[in-house]
Amino acid sequence: MIIPLLLVCFLHFTSCQERNQTNNHSLSAVLSIGPKKNSSRVIHVFVALCDNANQGIVKVPSAIGNGQDPSNNLYWGAAYGVKSYFKKQTDWQYIKGWKLNDTILERCVLKHKRTNAYLIADAYDGRYIKQSTINFLQSCAGRFGAAVVVNNDSVYGGGNADLIAFVGHDGLMDFKIAQQFVKANDKKRESIILACISKNYFAPHLKPTGVKPLIWSTGLMSPEAYTLKAALDGWLNKETDEEIRTRVANAYHQYQKCGVKAAKNLLVTGW
Repeated sequence: MIIPLLLVCFLHFTSCQERNQTNNHSLSAVLSIGPKKNSSRVIHVFVALCDNANQGIVKVPSAIGNGQDPSNNLYWGAAYGVKSYFKKQTDWQYIKGWKLNDTILERCVLKHKRTNAYLIADAYDGRYIKQSTINFLQSCAGRFGAAVVVNNDSVYGGGNADLIAFVGHDGLMDFKIAQQFVKANDKKRESIILACISKNYFAPHLKPTGVKPLIWSTGLMSPEAYTLKAALDGWLNKETDEEIRTRVANAYHQYQKCGVKAAKNLLVTGW
């Protein structure tokens, strides 16, 4: 679905100013009084499911564009969706997945075999893309909590994660978020935002959180899981930001055939 995804981004961008999506559905957030201690590094990925009916995008095939069906969704259960792609990777162990509530239709947990890092990934019903964006930004500021228990070990995500990622459509093209996300504590956090033109749209909200942007985009892109996987590989190896950027660009070019230079111009690091 590579070419259609890019077409979706382009056609959506040309018409997004005419659409202002509102979302009054709220998801209870746990405010962090202080950072929780994790025994290993933790990654938390917020995935806004692709949704033909509820997002300002050009329609994709209905089988992958149903925002209420995570198992087949473009960004989750399809071949390059976060859950499907990471389950196939030999360096990750899939632990469990379950429905959390009517907003987060599935949460899955994986463990990196070599480093013991945990990955928590949440599939948000596509109609609640605004809430997924807010919860991502809250987490970047240390003001959203999430916890899972794995073999009697408590794993803390949200604002207690070390790396926080957003994957999906850039809903900030459609709606505005009035609230500010100011950092709650001095815990160091990094972020990845795989969405079209994310640096431009997310920067005003991200700056007050104190998070360090590890990877985000300057243009239209396909937010598929091979890009996320490349970024996590470099991050888990404790590579430099530029080494991670190069790794990500190479992976993006491998699938998109856009040229490494173009991919490096698209996927950037830092402010």
